[in-house]
Amino acid sequence: MSLSIVFSRAGGLDAPLVTVEVLLTNGLPCLGMVGLPETAVKESKDRVRGAIINSLFEFPIRRITINLAPADLPKEGGRFDLAIALGILLSSRQLVLPSKEASKAQEKSPYHIIKKFEFVGELALSGDLRPVKGIIPIAIQANKNKRILIVPEENGIEASLIKGLKVYTAKSLLEVCAFLKGQQALKEPEQKPRDEQCNYSFCLSDIRGQQHAKRALEIAAAGQHSLLMKGPPGTGKTMLASRMITILPDLSDAEAEEVAAIRSVCGEQVNFKNWAIRGFRVPHHTASGVALVGGGSYPRPGEISLAHHGVLFMDELPEFSPKVLEVLREPLESGKVAISRAAQQAEFPASFQLIAAMNPCPCGYWGDKQNNCRCTSEQVQRYQNRLSGPFLDRIDMHIEVPALSHSDLQQNSASIENSVQVKQRVMLAQQRQIARRQHCNAHLTNKEIEQDCLLSAENQAVLEKTMAKMKLSARAYHRILKLARTIADLEASDIIQLHHLTESISYRKMDHFQSV
Repeated sequence: MSLSIVFSRAGGLDAPLVTVEVLLTNGLPCLGMVGLPETAVKESKDRVRGAIINSLFEFPIRRITINLAPADLPKEGGRFDLAIALGILLSSRQLVLPSKEASKAQEKSPYHIIKKFEFVGELALSGDLRPVKGIIPIAIQANKNKRILIVPEENGIEASLIKGLKVYTAKSLLEVCAFLKGQQALKEPEQKPRDEQCNYSFCLSDIRGQQHAKRALEIAAAGQHSLLMKGPPGTGKTMLASRMITILPDLSDAEAEEVAAIRSVCGEQVNFKNWAIRGFRVPHHTASGVALVGGGSYPRPGEISLAHHGVLFMDELPEFSPKVLEVLREPLESGKVAISRAAQQAEFPASFQLIAAMNPCPCGYWGDKQNNCRCTSEQVQRYQNRLSGPFLDRIDMHIEVPALSHSDLQQNSASIENSVQVKQRVMLAQQRQIARRQHCNAHLTNKEIEQDCLLSAENQAVLEKTMAKMKLSARAYHRILKLARTIADLEASDIIQLHHLTESISYRKMDHFQSV
């Protein structure tokens, strides 16, 4: 009887440790695998057999039992192939340590040879290593556990993004075995340089006019507030939304690692150069609820998680299915989404800024002074009613984006404030918020609102009169106070003044659409 233990990791954002235990015993030749393996994992026995034989080793003609622990964790994909193959070679004594002392230790337990390593990679029948998805979460967890990570060559650059991690890359099973024997060194991936500043090909100065919308965009960026823009076609709503990331502070290293981990799990490429750029996701209005929030038999992140620490832009908002919009209500409040399936439960981060745009009616010109609307009052009402009151109530800011005049279009871009100037003000405002509460104003709790958003008696009377006149909810009341606090922070004011409050109230005028 011979037992070996090799470490690997499962997929997902938490990348839990999987201990691959391989036991060789006497009996009829067979290979059994336990530990909730799904189809791709069960098929690894054929890939491993071919890889071992084509790497000039012998496949043991004995009873082989492979346990993927913990037993209650579902395992999927081909990421365990390398660890399984090494376990079989260790148990069959084909992979031995180079020194006599180490050999004695291995005779007692082969675990001693590789307890400092973690192995991830899919094997080809030829013995070559193939890349797998989700390397960054694996690298993060391996670094936390102070282990050396060995991955396929194609995954090396991704893994090297994690600071402090010792990582080696290999092209084949044979190279890994030669390294463990001390016969050959493995390559360390080349570190990709990162730009200190994010480079954008567009700027806020590209947009002519729309000063009110730009002001709203700056406030939304400063406090991480959600924003809904309503206006006819061609007024710059999409351009405004796309410039949002240019005025947001760059991602910190910790935030960038979180974002890269989500993209890695979804199989998306990580931007090595512009590492600190915030994500900007634009799901199509035909997207399903699962595509938006995540899901599947083995839960995967959706668009709102891919927009974590970034912007989720939903254009043509009423064209989305009402059921799809309703699933956003909870993530907007909590900053995370919980997915429950029969096989597995998962929780994904979803701290995103929602920027939405819509036309006022199906033809887009209801209320426009320059074009005539072709819709009936019933069509306009039906179109606007696709957005429920509870959903609109959760959006912090509502603004009108009117059609541009010819004089606005002829404005020189050199005279328009650019993204760098606005970004400086946004960063200073966020620094004040983080120094005060360790987070931005959009995430203030009710208790923190009471302490940070105090109003004078005069301002309180103005707010109460507004609440009664506009019939606003308690949630809207708190959002007005948070917005006022952000506007005050942009002016470096310790107290909320009357003009801060009135400007904040002006961004709630669309809580109830105008009567048709």
